[in-house]
Parts: sequence; structure tokens; C-alpha cells
Amino acid sequence: MYTVYLLESVRTGKWYIGYTPDEAYNRLRKHNRKEVVSTKAFAPWKLIYFECYLNRSDATGRERFLKSGAGRNFLRKQLKYYLGLSQRVEPSK
Repeated sequence: MYTVYLLESVRTGKWYIGYTPDEAYNRLRKHNRKEVVSTKAFAPWKLIYFECYLNRSDATGRERFLKSGAGRNFLRKQLKYYLGLSQRVEPSK
């Protein structure tokens, strides 16, 4: 099984999107142990979203999509309550 996941840096709020043939929580531990070079400067991380796929090509395709502008928009809509975007903001007068 392959997992596409979204991490959020506890320190900076920065997002990281990746995929792994491993379980998402095992990969999160590697990120938090600073074993992943590209993310160690922003640790600690928390897992805020993941999807599972049976096929590697499906997972890598989904990862590419989520890293695109349309994919990030999808994630913002999908996580609107977590991100606090569910409250309607009235324009200032």
C-alpha cells in the first residue's frame, strides 16, 4: 500500500506533501527524527491529511496533483474546518 500525506510544521505552519510505500505514521516519525533531509529544518511535524493507494503510479500521480495549485486549493477546501476557513468573513465597511 502507498500513502500520500500532508504534514504541517508545528513551528512554522509550512506544509510538506509526500508519498511513501510505508504507513503514514511511520513516515511521520522519520520526519520528526530529522531523517528526511528536505524537512529536518522545519521539524517537528504533525500529520494532518493522508490518502492510501494500492498502486504506486496512482499515489505518485496524486502527490503531483496535490503539489500543484489546484491540488493545494483542493486541500484548503478539504481541510476548511481544520484551517479555520469555515467562518465566513464579511467585507469591511
